[in-house]
Amino acid sequence: MTDFLITEIQSQTGIGLLCLIGVFFYVGLITIGGGQVAITVMQQVLVDQFQLIDDEFFFNMVAISESTPGPIGINIATYIGTELYGIFGGFFSTLGEVLPSIICIILIARFFGTFAQKKGVQAAFKTLRPAVSGVIAVAAVKIIIIALFVIHEGFLLSAPSTWNSTIHISGVNAVFYILCLGILFKTKIHPVFLVAAGAVFGVIFC
Repeated sequence: MTDFLITEIQSQTGIGLLCLIGVFFYVGLITIGGGQVAITVMQQVLVDQFQLIDDEFFFNMVAISESTPGPIGINIATYIGTELYGIFGGFFSTLGEVLPSIICIILIARFFGTFAQKKGVQAAFKTLRPAVSGVIAVAAVKIIIIALFVIHEGFLLSAPSTWNSTIHISGVNAVFYILCLGILFKTKIHPVFLVAAGAVFGVIFC
């Protein structure tokens, strides 16, 4: 399926609406474990495979989607669809993203009670947990790298001896990150206030 979509996209000057729906249907179909898992899946599909957006734009969308109501996958699907095809595109790209979940939950509601206690089903859930945790960890690492490090274009292709001049920690972001961690662990403040503070901080200092 992915090979077909890539061929279709590359054969057009812009991605067709049906292909866009197919991309987000595929993302919704293979995303197992919730919104944080979707970050890694969507980055691989939208940035690496289909090249609809670049890394910086994608992780900016992650920040926006995490700061606004609604699941991250749906927020990104709606945004990209609207950017490419207006409200019409936003509606159908969102539909493509949620349709696999709708189908799966209907099937689960119908059959899960019958199979939930079977050893094979329970074993599958037990092995899903560490796999999902690993995917979430990958997403977390990527976000930390984007948020805390200033990486200049082409540093991966450069010699290791020059990396100190092509990548460095953003001191301002690092201090704010550590401060937020301390507040989260030491107080009972709701995270939404830190998210709002992060948005204000970015406007002022970044």
